[in-house]
Amino acid sequence: MPVTAAESGPRPVVLEAVLERITYANEDTGYTVARVATERTGSDLLTVVGALLGAQVGESLRLTGRWRSHPKYGRQFEADSYSTVLPATVQGIRRYLGSGMIKGIGPVMADRMVSHFGTDILRIIEEEPERLVEVPGLGPKRTKRIGDAWEEQKAIKEVMVFLQGVGVSTSLAVRIYKQYGEGSVDTVRREPYRLAADVWGIGFKTADTIAQAVGIPHDSPERIKAGLQYTLSEAADDGHCFLPEPNLVTAAEKILGVPRELIGPALDELVQEEGIVREAIPGTGEEAATVPAVYLVPFHRAERSLASGLRELLNAGHDRLKAFADVDWAKALAWLRKRTGTDLASEQEEAVRLALTSKVAVLTGGPGCGKSFTVRSIVELAAAKQARIVLVAPTGRAAKRLAELTGHEAATVHRLLQLQPGGDAKFDQDNPLEADLVVVDESSMVDLILANKLVKAIPRGAHLLLVGDVDQLPSVGAGEVLADLLAAEGVPRVRLTKIFRQAQQSGIVVNAHRVNSGDHPHTQGYPDFFLFPCEEAEPAAELTVDVVANRVPRKFGLDPRRDVQVLTPMHRGPAGAGTLNSLLQEALTPHHDNRPERRYGGRVFRVGDKVTQLRNNYDKGEAGVFNGTVGVVTEVSLEEHTLTVQTDEDEIIDYSFDELDELAHAYAITIHRSQGSEYPAVVIPLTTSSWMMLRRNLLYTGITRAKKLVVLVGSRRALAAAVRTAGAGRRHTALAHRLSTL
Repeated sequence: MPVTAAESGPRPVVLEAVLERITYANEDTGYTVARVATERTGSDLLTVVGALLGAQVGESLRLTGRWRSHPKYGRQFEADSYSTVLPATVQGIRRYLGSGMIKGIGPVMADRMVSHFGTDILRIIEEEPERLVEVPGLGPKRTKRIGDAWEEQKAIKEVMVFLQGVGVSTSLAVRIYKQYGEGSVDTVRREPYRLAADVWGIGFKTADTIAQAVGIPHDSPERIKAGLQYTLSEAADDGHCFLPEPNLVTAAEKILGVPRELIGPALDELVQEEGIVREAIPGTGEEAATVPAVYLVPFHRAERSLASGLRELLNAGHDRLKAFADVDWAKALAWLRKRTGTDLASEQEEAVRLALTSKVAVLTGGPGCGKSFTVRSIVELAAAKQARIVLVAPTGRAAKRLAELTGHEAATVHRLLQLQPGGDAKFDQDNPLEADLVVVDESSMVDLILANKLVKAIPRGAHLLLVGDVDQLPSVGAGEVLADLLAAEGVPRVRLTKIFRQAQQSGIVVNAHRVNSGDHPHTQGYPDFFLFPCEEAEPAAELTVDVVANRVPRKFGLDPRRDVQVLTPMHRGPAGAGTLNSLLQEALTPHHDNRPERRYGGRVFRVGDKVTQLRNNYDKGEAGVFNGTVGVVTEVSLEEHTLTVQTDEDEIIDYSFDELDELAHAYAITIHRSQGSEYPAVVIPLTTSSWMMLRRNLLYTGITRAKKLVVLVGSRRALAAAVRTAGAGRRHTALAHRLSTL
């Protein structure tokens, strides 16, 4: 993205060079450190620093800037702006074509093409692409593909020239072009706020920057309405299903920077246009008055629909598990004891009876309290009566664990419902699942939208059992369904509280309960729970990498990529997931000159990288790829412009290079993103740089993700703050109210 420097200093000069390597790129600021080659320097590379985000290795750049002398790194070129130019030398052209810039051309084919046509090759591709068949190994089909890819690159570059002028990064410019094609410039100029709704990766703030650049008035009603919807969308990202109207207006006023009196009329217009919904919701607790709640339409529909669906399940006139209505429980439990070799505790017996006699039930409790064995017992008894059992969990890892526990097949919610492009499910109220008992594990992370889709698909008369730990973090998506069900009157529930003797030997279990009770964990005396003290954030990050890459593998024989997961309170910061991913990648999957890699924005992807999906994409794989899916990069093809990932559900997924903003590295992830997953070993860096995120339920959730080992790295002060600070409070939801009043 071109940047104009405001600072005074030496007069700007122009440097023409080929981008050979990017050594550092900050995705948030665009600041980049790169190594380039010029005709004069040849193989001796120069250092360029500046806003080069979007430039690709192999491109020839015309850089405008100044030469500086850095006290530590020496002479370097500080770029204010850049543009791409076509290379003129044989070596430059070979490097350009072989870099993966043009789909269909890899290093080997680039060498053949340049050897055949010399410096004329770029003109041939541009003006006489049919002549490419003269190159050995290039047939008509591949020749056409190369010609088409060249034309598309040209068109994208032309759009980028305009978009860069209004502050759009290269990666987003590609997405805009993919969405609107030749109409990109016209759409951006006339309807910039459409981008926030139509193009993934563009929110209100980016659209607003563009709108200002193309002359949309600051107090335009369209801008204010877009800002209101953005404010509600941000609230949904924070987990809220609605905002009270006064909160919404105050937040929008701050975001938009317009007088408060302009917001009310825009809000009324949005309600009339059915862009949002207003509803009076009774206050809870000390809030006696009604709350004027404002919803985005999808969340209002989902909340009403979920409440209605749960009530219909609870009040269904027939029972698909009616065999348990008059069962001899003493006899049934004796049979179960013989089958499993273990007695149920009284709380567990109550939960078993409840799940098999109540059409909707909730089972909650902390680690070591027997939730898993209770679920297995319920499934054993239901199977003995030939019930059709459906086991489901929010993530692939959780589904796999549920299947191993029960000996029955389990699926993720998305795969079970067979979600289609656009998010519609194959199974719904008109085409329900074949099920008598549906068990949902890790239900604390099931959000409002997904819960609604699932409940719609359950046939009336079937039993629904929601299993989860309500003390963990709520779902990443909007709502807190499990907590709302426990808060609602009339929903049967059992909370397991007894920690079993065997679990009391585990530092993970004991300390999870201590943290949940507001007590400091015991960091000595257990073989599965450790603290490595380190007060400063940057040294703590370096120590975290050492623990993952060296200490844990050496002491416990665990694979640092497959078995060890770093969980952080925050993404940003010196010990956040972003920084740690860069450090861990260099330690575990370093750069090799003879191995292909692909840079996208501030990230570089290599074979062997652990990655995670950042959004739901219903068009990928057999049944979509969903936010939070984790996998490993198995191939990078510069020629085909594809990166291949094998997910933790053993599905092979191909990503084109312009889709790589859907992926992020997953050596380190936030604790929020770890929900529903379980790992052999968990390493948690805790530093005061994450002060605002240090909460009891955050630390509790991180600890309970580990099966065999927890290592805390960092500040004792930060650990103490996390233990003593209660959660962030309830979200704005009305599901409990709707369930209690239907």
